[in-house]
Amino acid sequence: MARSKRAVVFDIGGILELTPETDWRARWAERLGISAAEIARRGASLWSAGAVGALTTTQYEAGLAEAFSLGSAEVSELVEDLWTEYLGEPNVELIEYFASLRAQHLTGIISNSFIGAREREQARYGFADLCDSLVYSHEVGIAKPDHRIYHISCEQLGVAPADVVFLDDVEENIAAADAVGMHGVLYRDNAQAMRAIADFLAR
Repeated sequence: MARSKRAVVFDIGGILELTPETDWRARWAERLGISAAEIARRGASLWSAGAVGALTTTQYEAGLAEAFSLGSAEVSELVEDLWTEYLGEPNVELIEYFASLRAQHLTGIISNSFIGAREREQARYGFADLCDSLVYSHEVGIAKPDHRIYHISCEQLGVAPADVVFLDDVEENIAAADAVGMHGVLYRDNAQAMRAIADFLAR
């Protein structure tokens, strides 16, 4: 059966990955003798830059060492703690649903990501094998809700925005998707999301 010219595009964090906060902030705040808020302040520029690929992994790790006065072993430990939270756990039901859609529809991902995410997520979840297009903010240099990242996804999939249903858990990102002409679905739970996507595809 030929696939339809409609596309289903998912976010990753909070959708395909369940990513509740871990205890790394409290542990590192105690270890460094500073507050969790101070950790956020010192790391903010590094994390913002990494999300749009504005620094290399080497530069990022050097920045962490400087910001928190850490040795190389401590930097490696902090990086792994950060990735543990970032990668979360699989939303198995939704991953299986997303994978199943590809037989009949184009599928894609748009993710506000971080340098190294493609390799880490591919090793853990194999997302690149589940879809036709995978747009990472750190690779294209722009992040949601910038309208351009939605257009990049459409271009890669070869579809018009009106033929795309986009699932995300952030209202601002859904508003941006709607603004470019996609059909945005704000994620609340798996059942609600799957119903909304099925309704769009049945039109």
